[in-house]
Amino acid sequence: MYIPRSFAETDRAVLFDFIEANPFGLLLTVEDGVPVGSHIPFVLDQASGADGALQAHLARANPQWRGFDGRTQVLCVFVGPHAYVSPSWYTPETPAVPTWNYAVVHAYGVPSVIDDPVRLRAQQEALVDRFEADRAAPWSMASQDASYIGGMLEGIVAFEIPVARLEGKFKLNQNIPQANRRGAMAGLRGEATDPGSLAVAELMAARERES
Repeated sequence: MYIPRSFAETDRAVLFDFIEANPFGLLLTVEDGVPVGSHIPFVLDQASGADGALQAHLARANPQWRGFDGRTQVLCVFVGPHAYVSPSWYTPETPAVPTWNYAVVHAYGVPSVIDDPVRLRAQQEALVDRFEADRAAPWSMASQDASYIGGMLEGIVAFEIPVARLEGKFKLNQNIPQANRRGAMAGLRGEATDPGSLAVAELMAARERES
């Protein structure tokens, strides 16, 4: 990913928190020279290695997993809030053009298929627990008929990706004067019907407080 220095985010804690907050990612591979992508939820194991490990699964009928050869890296893309930024929000004496602000994290690693049924079930239970935790009446796999769950598990292929490299790009107007950044934040907050614009404004404000 092309990352100008002013937009680079290298803090592992920030990158981990970003993946946790935006777990629905894009799994990208290349098969016979053709890009292939699947949109799937990931669970990040932060304690596994320096850069963590990603846990996920594909439908067994999805042929993408058959390309996991134990050697070739895949790319997992996690996209956060993004929004159009109008130059009309900047000070009038500053020449400018429209742009797009956003935050994104890329994770690279070699996936390995989980064949062990005990690990497979544990991985899916962790996925369920991750997204049911805040519900008033959490659903659980244990609440379902064992034969039904067994059949569903046979229909998926679980895998793990030890993360070999993490890249973070937070493009939030860091390369323009503070007055224009603040004008952009005010403009984005004025887009009250667009959650993405409001979220980008909050990200920008957080960076302002940190600087």
